[in-house]
Amino acid sequence: MAQGTVIHVAPEQPTHAVCVVGTETPLDVCGSAPKGCTSFGITASPGVVVHVAHSPPAKKNTTGASKWPLDPELEVTLQVKAASGHTDDQKVRISYYGPKTSPIQALLYLTGVEISLSTDVTRTGKKKSARTKKDQSTWTWGPYGQGAILLVNCDKENPKSSKMDFEDDKILDNKDLQDMSPMTLSTKTPKDFFAKYQLVLHVPKAKMSKVRVFRATRGKLPSRYKVVLGPQQFSHCLDLPGGQHSTDFYVEGLAFPDADFQGLIPLTVSLLDKSNPDLPEALVFQDSVTFRVAPWIMTPNTQPPQEVYVCRIPENEDFLRSLTALTKKAKCKLTVCPEEENLDDQWMQDEMEIGYIQAPHKTLPVVFDSPRDRGLKDFPIKRVMGPNFGYVTRGPYAMEVTGLDAFGNLEVSPPVTVRGKEYPLGRILIGSSGYSSMESRDMNQALQDFLCAQQVQAPVRLFSDWLFVGHIDEFLSFVPAPDRQGFRLLMSSPRACYQLFQEQQSQGHGEALLFEGIKRKKQQTINDILSNKKLRDQNAYVESCIDWNRTVLKRELGLTEGDIIDIPQLFKLVWNSRERPKAEAFFPNMVNMLVLGKYLGIPKPFGPIINGSCCLEEKVRSLLEPLGLHCTFIDDFIPYHMYHGEVHCGTNVRRKPFTFKWWHMVP
Repeated sequence: MAQGTVIHVAPEQPTHAVCVVGTETPLDVCGSAPKGCTSFGITASPGVVVHVAHSPPAKKNTTGASKWPLDPELEVTLQVKAASGHTDDQKVRISYYGPKTSPIQALLYLTGVEISLSTDVTRTGKKKSARTKKDQSTWTWGPYGQGAILLVNCDKENPKSSKMDFEDDKILDNKDLQDMSPMTLSTKTPKDFFAKYQLVLHVPKAKMSKVRVFRATRGKLPSRYKVVLGPQQFSHCLDLPGGQHSTDFYVEGLAFPDADFQGLIPLTVSLLDKSNPDLPEALVFQDSVTFRVAPWIMTPNTQPPQEVYVCRIPENEDFLRSLTALTKKAKCKLTVCPEEENLDDQWMQDEMEIGYIQAPHKTLPVVFDSPRDRGLKDFPIKRVMGPNFGYVTRGPYAMEVTGLDAFGNLEVSPPVTVRGKEYPLGRILIGSSGYSSMESRDMNQALQDFLCAQQVQAPVRLFSDWLFVGHIDEFLSFVPAPDRQGFRLLMSSPRACYQLFQEQQSQGHGEALLFEGIKRKKQQTINDILSNKKLRDQNAYVESCIDWNRTVLKRELGLTEGDIIDIPQLFKLVWNSRERPKAEAFFPNMVNMLVLGKYLGIPKPFGPIINGSCCLEEKVRSLLEPLGLHCTFIDDFIPYHMYHGEVHCGTNVRRKPFTFKWWHMVP
């Protein structure tokens, strides 16, 4: 909030002060009153507004001038209507009265000046916003909130550079400027004003590493823009001419909200009185604007797809052909990472998550690079980040990474309302251990802290450590739907699979084979599956783990059973000498699918063939096609399923941002 200093007057001698247009400046009347005086009157030049707050209301005397009793509760403020043409051109006269004394006069000479910071506090997306009467130093959420927004300048306009744009102190071109938020300092003063006064732009020292401010000057790029605030500099003295002047600044974010940073950055301009060289500068006035750094936002399966990423590896040519056909149907781009770049690491989903950041003037896709750092570790940096495509990463050193730090373990729901609380951007879902033990795995705390600090997609912790790989995309997915909440939650269900197989057995199909045509897999009949008590017991355990998550998801996403579809799936437990047994898919995990609008790329389960069709495929079609979805079953058995992953694990999708603006919500 803009604030001026208190003015004290001295009887029988003139006082000189500065008032900033649009700011109420306190005038200390009581503290300056001569001894014995009990009341006062005040008159001012036409360019000065005087406001006296006192109870009871003042009574006017016979001359028409107001007189007020001197009282500690009295508050007097001054406000100038316009900037002065020259110093001391406005006057205020205070007359003190006492029962036994003649009136005593105190004369105040005022100089009116205009000093204001302005930026897009109304979030219109315009380059400049006029100064608002609201408190610009306070940032508020909601559709009627106010406050400026700052993007982390995390893309790379120069493809040849090894650095993101915010990692240097230069503005290379106008495209770089578009990633920044403009701010203007407007001043109007007498010509000789800055001979005795100084303006300083500053940021709190604790926030100086989070922001950089450029001042626009005359000249050519890149020297036209000079760094005035940033990691090496928290204040900047402005050398300004008198008269009317406008100074343009451009502000870029250097850090996302995190555990130690709420995302709020105040920038302040201070007016200092340096008229007495024997004394330190005195603070006369301050004006501040507060920026909030835009959060990184994930996009759920229900958002329209724009680009699909996948790796080319040995043995996945047929998979790539199926994926190419699917992306053509969905009318989205397909980007294939060649073998020499992925180094036999086909798990595109685990390496990165693509979201976006947004300000009123610009939306920027941003890839979140996981800390897993296997063969694809350079792909987000070298192939995804670039002009108008940002980059961020978090996490531990490689030796501390567990399987739960990969981003197959990171999903986000569609928008939901939970017990009256709206989550218009959905809620992030994170897989974790169900309880602490020497063997338990969790997503690294640095990742969780980052996700929580974004505020707009309040994370939900799920139990996923019961899985061999440990990722939540092994038992859940979301698909769009035309009714209810606009989506369905798909969950893997051993119970649904056993019910399906029992139905087929009762109809005389007990000898139908699973894995028919798969040379590397032992074929089993429905009868074999149903008679395998060990497998039943293992799937009862898996069902209990999934049911735990089902309860959490219903509670935290505001879902009912009608919002959930059970996808038939069996699991088996595998043993590791260092750990307790963990679960993995018994046949290709159909819930681990690629969702491209209404087109679904589902792992081909190689289930029992009955009447010429796979009964698992037919069951899934019967569940999903009534929602207007098109099911394509893709053979991922050899290149993905055999290595503990499926279609979703091997792909990644850039999706359209939400139309809903994040600053309109209330976290």
